[in-house]
Amino acid sequence: MARSALDEMSESGAFVRTPSTFRNLISKDPNSTFPAEAGRYHLYVSYACPWASRCLAYLKIKGLDKAISYTSVKPIWGRTKDSDDHMGWIFPASDTEEAGAGVDPFNGAKSIRELYEIASTNYAGKYTVPVLWDKKLKTIVNNESEEIIRMLNTEFNELAENAALDLYPSTLQEHINEVNSWVYDGINNGVYKCGFAKKQEPYNEAVNKLYEALDKCEDILSKQRYITGKTLTEADVRLFATLIRFDEVYAVHFKCNKKLLREYPNLFNYTKDIYQIPGMSSTVHMEHIKKHYYGSHPSINPFGIIPSGPNIDYTTPHDREKFSS
Repeated sequence: MARSALDEMSESGAFVRTPSTFRNLISKDPNSTFPAEAGRYHLYVSYACPWASRCLAYLKIKGLDKAISYTSVKPIWGRTKDSDDHMGWIFPASDTEEAGAGVDPFNGAKSIRELYEIASTNYAGKYTVPVLWDKKLKTIVNNESEEIIRMLNTEFNELAENAALDLYPSTLQEHINEVNSWVYDGINNGVYKCGFAKKQEPYNEAVNKLYEALDKCEDILSKQRYITGKTLTEADVRLFATLIRFDEVYAVHFKCNKKLLREYPNLFNYTKDIYQIPGMSSTVHMEHIKKHYYGSHPSINPFGIIPSGPNIDYTTPHDREKFSS
């Protein structure tokens, strides 16, 4: 069983992501095993991780960060246990050690791995973020970002400051699912298939699919404000998490340099548009993002050198309002 993304390789040298394992669901039903209650749940994230960041984005834009607390780990992987050489997400020794990262406030865990071992003594999978933790039962509820964001979208609305925001409306669910499918395969996971490929052919296949998907997005966004139409949806949050990292890390570190995000006028302005949604910018910690990718994959970047740029300003004006009129 793979213990980190760097281990998820096929015999052909291609990156193959393994599925998440904790798949319990929180419900608005007060009689459920995991009822939606204020103060009961805690979200462990890494600002560097796009899958965790999409969950944090939901906390912020739905106005749930008072009902559900959260903690970020350090950006660079470290030793998770003295007894073996596994490298993974670790907590700082103090809340002042690394800006943005905090100690585990509930279990005193030194690593995300420890949380998995508290939740399951015989766990043998990856130690990933996000982790949605139940403080009452002291266990992991769910570690699959897609399911976490769906729960945050609907099950906590009685506690949400922005409950009216529905990012997965019934009228668009089929279209959202269809867009999510090709965006995940070609872009969200596609950049990893480029970066972690160990042979030329899997890289070639992944990078071609990546740019086909980016070109498709560019065309769609030349006609409408958001990726599924006139309104912001889950599909936009999922796509944004990859796009905001693209020029800063994926273009260099993952060899996705055929064309930069900044060379796609609609995609680039769309990324700025999403970034400027109230609450969204607080989920983007570019220092953590760059430290993690360039510092945690020694097989790709053995000396851990972090490039100085490009330091893109996503707060500058965009042209996406033209589709609202």
